[in-house]
Amino acid sequence: MKNIRIKLHEIIFGSDTKSGKIFDVILLILIASSVIIVMFESVDNIKTSYGNLLNNAEWIITIIFTIEYILRIWIVKKASVYIKSFFGVIDLLAILPVYLSLFFVGPHGLLVIRGLRLLRIFRIFKLTRYTAAGKTIIYALQNSWAKIGVFLFGILMITIILGTIMYLIEGEQNGFSSIPKGIYWAIVTITTVGYGDLAPQTSLGQVFASFAMILGYAIIAVPTGIVTAEFTIERLKKQKTKVCSYCSNENHENDADFCKYCGEKLI
Repeated sequence: MKNIRIKLHEIIFGSDTKSGKIFDVILLILIASSVIIVMFESVDNIKTSYGNLLNNAEWIITIIFTIEYILRIWIVKKASVYIKSFFGVIDLLAILPVYLSLFFVGPHGLLVIRGLRLLRIFRIFKLTRYTAAGKTIIYALQNSWAKIGVFLFGILMITIILGTIMYLIEGEQNGFSSIPKGIYWAIVTITTVGYGDLAPQTSLGQVFASFAMILGYAIIAVPTGIVTAEFTIERLKKQKTKVCSYCSNENHENDADFCKYCGEKLI
């Protein structure tokens, strides 16, 4: 039994072996197929003509994903860690909507069923597990979230200041009826969205708006630079492929014998 778990661990969690690569390719095809089915089901003509076929295909894919989810829980030595992890939650969301839809029947449950079935689109997040680039991006985002959080807090302060000043400059007669309205204008302006539903009318307001637009271009570059720096660091790191069978962490050197997170011996 132990040898079977080790072998399955190499196939399901590993991507260096031939069997592991085949497993990843199969899951990639299933994920892509499932997402396409969800999109097709939203088209009335296609759903009317091929509804039963799409539904049967979706159940087959869901059963396969269910088996995969159960195997992942059985393989890892500490199932709770995997279940609570990002990919564990995504794996659960990939199968849960279909099963929950069985409990919502009748006309009052149609809207709930529709919403649950659309949640299957989140299976696309499973793709990141099977691509090295996806893992690199996730690691980069994890390492930069604190910096981005501080940056977003700073942006919040800037938008409040800009919105308040514009409210004082323009006033209610020009559409800036409140400070929240001014903050809304500031967000739309510095993000370069520019809906055009609210614009300054006075010369001073237009000058101030020009300053906010220029500031917006500078602000947009900051989070991009933060994530890019972390992304570059991850790319420069030595390739790390070993996966811990106890805590499911993947960030290990090729020559590592023990998990640096929990101390478990690496397979």
